[in-house]
Amino acid sequence: MKSKQEQRSEETKMLILQSAANLFAKKGYDAVTIREIAKDAGCSHTAIYLYFKDKETLLHQLSLPPLHQLQQKLKAISTLDSLTSESKLKEISLEYISFCLKHRNMYDIFFNAKSSRVDKKPELEVNQLRFEIFELLKSIIEENLFISNDEQLLAFSRIYYYQLNGVLSTYSYQHEPHDVLMERLKPTFNLAIEVLLLGFQEKLK
Repeated sequence: MKSKQEQRSEETKMLILQSAANLFAKKGYDAVTIREIAKDAGCSHTAIYLYFKDKETLLHQLSLPPLHQLQQKLKAISTLDSLTSESKLKEISLEYISFCLKHRNMYDIFFNAKSSRVDKKPELEVNQLRFEIFELLKSIIEENLFISNDEQLLAFSRIYYYQLNGVLSTYSYQHEPHDVLMERLKPTFNLAIEVLLLGFQEKLK
């Protein structure tokens, strides 16, 4: 059984994480300071350092568990022999969109805070996981288009990723429930994927 001190310590840690998440979502990662997080959590800024080394550590604590869960789901879809290459791309894309809309207040933090280029192996742990997710998407695009040129594959993958994030920027402020929104727009999302693939195929001719 945990002591009262251990319980208080865990509660303080959770309050700090909740405050960091709320402030990051509201103001953006770069604009938030440790002092602001401490004030919102009701503790001193020095107390934060008992639990978290720095602001990057807070970013990792908030981002890594959900991103890892997403990566595992996408990886599982990518290995399904029962799906065609196009179906894999659709399922992966829908899973990505669904994940981001479920976390519509935080997905920008999950994917963009302290982000790095996708054409270079990243050092920051959260960027390594983001890189793995992008590489997985890129591999399925390659499977669909049979592209041998690495630069062209990277360019097409970036364009595809822009498409996904364009969807998110359009619907991230909708107050419609997540499940209702996904059900209503799934045919449109699938059509967008088909059209984009056709455009890529035409460009490759």
